[in-house]
Amino acid sequence: MSAPRGPAWLVWLETTRLAEVMRREPLLFPLVEVVHILGFVLLVGAAVMFDLRLLGLSRRLPVVELARHLLPWARGGLAVVVPSGVLLFLPQALHLGTSPVFGLKLALIVLAGLNSLLFHRGVFRSVQTWNTETVAPPAARVAAGVSLVLWTGVITCGRMLAYL
Repeated sequence: MSAPRGPAWLVWLETTRLAEVMRREPLLFPLVEVVHILGFVLLVGAAVMFDLRLLGLSRRLPVVELARHLLPWARGGLAVVVPSGVLLFLPQALHLGTSPVFGLKLALIVLAGLNSLLFHRGVFRSVQTWNTETVAPPAARVAAGVSLVLWTGVITCGRMLAYL
C-alpha cells in the first residue's frame, strides 16, 4: 500500500490513530455521521426558527424570549457538530482538505457566525423597541435572510461532499 500524498498536515491528520480507527470500525463513521447531522438539526433548526420570527412569522412571540429559548439549543448543536465534524474529517483529510466544496462549506459557516455576531452586537441591542407585535427593523430582517441563505448553503455543500 502506498503512502498518502498531499500537504503534510493533511497526510498527518489522515494517518493519525483516530483516523485509522474511524476507517477500520465499520459502524463508527456512519454513527458519527448521524450524530453530526443531529447536531446540525439542533443548530440550524434553532437558527431557522429565530430567522423566521425576525422575518415576521409568529409576531406574538417575544423576540427576546425566543432568543433565550433557542440560543442554548443552537450552542448545544454547535458543541455536537464541531467534534463530530473533526472525526468525520480525519479519515478523509486529504480529499476534504483539498476540496473546494469543503472550503466553501467552512467559509459559509464562518460567514454565518459573523452574521450572527453582527446581529447580536448591532440591531439586537434595540430589540426592546421591536420585541413583540412589531415588524423587525430592516437590518434584523436582512440578517435573518442572510442567515437562511448561508445555512442553506452549508447544508447543500455538506450533501454535495458525498457526490463530488
